[in-house]
Amino acid sequence: MVGKKYDWEDGAELADHSKMKHQILSEYFYEYVITRCQTPKMERFRLAIVDGFAGGGRYKCGAPGSPLIFIQELHRAINDINVNRAVQNLAPIRIECTMVLNDYEPAALDSLKTHIAPVLVEYVDSSEYLSVQIDYLNDEFEKVYPRIKEYLQRGRFRNILFNLDQCGHSHVTTETLRDIMNSDNSTEIFYTFMITALLTYLQKHNPQMLERQLAHLSISKLDLDLLSEQMSNRQWLGTAENIVFSAFQKCAQFVSPFSINNPQGWRYWLIHLASSYRARQVYNNVLHKNSKSQAHFGRSGLNMLAHDPQEEGTLYLFDVNARDEAKGQLHDDIPKLISEFGDALNMAEFYGRIYNHTPAHSDDIHVTMIENPDLEIITPSGGTRRKANQIDIKDTIKLKSQTSFFPMFQRKT
Repeated sequence: MVGKKYDWEDGAELADHSKMKHQILSEYFYEYVITRCQTPKMERFRLAIVDGFAGGGRYKCGAPGSPLIFIQELHRAINDINVNRAVQNLAPIRIECTMVLNDYEPAALDSLKTHIAPVLVEYVDSSEYLSVQIDYLNDEFEKVYPRIKEYLQRGRFRNILFNLDQCGHSHVTTETLRDIMNSDNSTEIFYTFMITALLTYLQKHNPQMLERQLAHLSISKLDLDLLSEQMSNRQWLGTAENIVFSAFQKCAQFVSPFSINNPQGWRYWLIHLASSYRARQVYNNVLHKNSKSQAHFGRSGLNMLAHDPQEEGTLYLFDVNARDEAKGQLHDDIPKLISEFGDALNMAEFYGRIYNHTPAHSDDIHVTMIENPDLEIITPSGGTRRKANQIDIKDTIKLKSQTSFFPMFQRKT
């Protein structure tokens, strides 16, 4: 599918869904850098950013595109990191970033180079603790990806972030996404696409799965044009999330299947692929900080996609009301999950099992665990946690001997 081309020479328009997407990207990337620079003894942090559809740098309204956003957030992050480290009497960290910026349109790259030059002067040249090396490529992403992969391997990069902001879906195959994620455990991907393009792709490559997912909407795989009339339907959003999750769950251990929020029609998806529960934890928190930027339809506790799409569900917009509902569901869901494994799980395993299946904020999960009468959090030394913000990855979450719910199989007393 050929996606929409931006007119970078005369000034590309910035659509509302792109504004939301850039806000999430900006906030997450800042937290990404902060999170990965928390080791006290660290004095140098290396990362690589691959922007596969880099664009022209700035939109007609003056708003920055993703390459400029990355540089600005690197500058903000390194300043905040080193101020905090100075307070702790720790040595400052230096960030060394390599950016691979690719775009198929020569005009886009020319525009990008023009707009990125003053940003480098303002944010990089003036910083003692930030260096940025940029390599420009001009080709279709699928064709140039093998070169990018070899370049990253040769450079021995271990912190890698791909931003694949395509207009359609066929510009990046799921096979390529899997290959990217399998290249290194620390790799993460932001992947943007139009849902109609994904459906067209699945109609050709996996029609049986697509037909099963659309059956309750009374739409066959041959009638995808009818979906345009239903895309503002919340029931459609829940169905689309299941389709997205099914299509990409083999690409990464953690897949966020949430749509960019647009009640007039959920057509654009921004998904985040990661191998670490910590990345998904941070991503969920960022979505709550930017409430109503993305949308989820279904359950708000654990097993977020387990609702019956033919029944009434709930629109989760990552706002205060959604968080209150999530805590109510988490109150029941967490003890039941623990009971399925026995009576205890270490926190690392617990996080690993839940974060691909919940939109919830980490604070809400922790508060629910502390306040739940059926649960207790045990420290490595055998003590009991009393405060949610003190829960540690080395802790154990355990069912109390007397619970208020009834597991399927209770042990005899």
